[in-house]
Amino acid sequence: MQKTKPSLATRLRRRGRPLLAGLAVGALLLAALAADLAAHGLAWRALWNLTGEEAPIAQVRGFVEWLGNFTRRLPETRPDIVPALAQVNPYGINTFLQQEVEPEKRERQVRMIAEAGFHWLRQEFPWEDIEIHGRGDFVDRRNDPNGVDAWAKYDHIVDLAEQYGLELQVRLSNPPAWSRAAGDAQGHFAPPDDVQDYVNFAVAVAERYRGRVHHYQIWNEPNIYPEWGEQTVDPEAYTDLLCRTYRALKAVDPSIVVISGALAPTVSLDGRDMSDLIFLQRMYDAGAGACFDVLSVQGYGLFSGPTDRRLRPFTINYARNLWIRDIMVHNGDADTAIWLSEMNWNPVPGPEAAPDIANRYNYGQVTPEQQARWVPLAYRRAAEEWPWVGVINFWFFKRASTEGQDQSWYYFRMVEPDFTPLPVYDAMRDYIAEHPYP
Repeated sequence: MQKTKPSLATRLRRRGRPLLAGLAVGALLLAALAADLAAHGLAWRALWNLTGEEAPIAQVRGFVEWLGNFTRRLPETRPDIVPALAQVNPYGINTFLQQEVEPEKRERQVRMIAEAGFHWLRQEFPWEDIEIHGRGDFVDRRNDPNGVDAWAKYDHIVDLAEQYGLELQVRLSNPPAWSRAAGDAQGHFAPPDDVQDYVNFAVAVAERYRGRVHHYQIWNEPNIYPEWGEQTVDPEAYTDLLCRTYRALKAVDPSIVVISGALAPTVSLDGRDMSDLIFLQRMYDAGAGACFDVLSVQGYGLFSGPTDRRLRPFTINYARNLWIRDIMVHNGDADTAIWLSEMNWNPVPGPEAAPDIANRYNYGQVTPEQQARWVPLAYRRAAEEWPWVGVINFWFFKRASTEGQDQSWYYFRMVEPDFTPLPVYDAMRDYIAEHPYP
């Protein structure tokens, strides 16, 4: 007896049931995921730990981008090699002590920093503020024709560091106008016409503080505008300046630790700015590997949190130092530590609170509460995952005044100019107390 073939409608119904069931299950799973993300549940925490994102949509996008890690070569970091200068107290902070006119305010800053548990002060000794009027002239006649000792303020800073048991990382930068024939026409931060003038200044500082200051940073962000003046950045020229200064400082005191100028994270190749990765490789090609004891980079998270594990050379996040480490390893420099000269997230206010801020979102935007949570996590991640990273310097403690409130960089501060602490101050004080350096 011949069987009757089911009708088309019947066959479609039979096939549609599994499809409908699958769609229903998928919808339920999506609803459960959405509920978990909204409630900061297990899935939310997993995605946060991979992407450093807190908004659900950004987490999903970030997860897709994180999967891309498996499609490219990942950095070679040699975590089995632990550089000696990575095994140091990690807690550092940037200061602008030279801006405080009143010595009492300088001391108040240092006291608050010490009370929070920090160990390092990364403090600029601006060349233009010490050797002001000409070669070998260390008298300040800008406001008093009779002159005052240009060293006095910096002597006090060194005294304060010793008084409160802190170590200084002295940043040597900002050439005076007299060091260039064109003055500031080449740019306020342009290198001197004669590199030996910079070398001589570095030696003068090192000789004055011999046995008291042991860590010197040579320049700052030489790979980006305007830190190399109104000209194309030049890794070979910077390497020459670095190597000559390195040799001169070691002649003053072989125990001095020379820190390279902090490389700024950038993907630009427009001449005024150069990718930190390319700039570093060209430094190595020019012989810089023999001219620093610590490699310095900036460690900003910008648009994602400290747990972001996306490794894309053309994206800047907190983990970018892994690519720097990769270049060091491939140049035979795995025994050298990385120090993060600046690290932070920017709680710049929105336009409704402060409508006149220029370049508001250049450095990302977080809330003060996010900053207070993320900064301690940045120290923790480095301690747990990056044995080649030593000091991490928070950017920055405070400014002396409210000048600059119309600029987005102003809001990185930990303490207001009137010494009112922000939430991140208490968060770091508590974190350091719970995780003291042995």
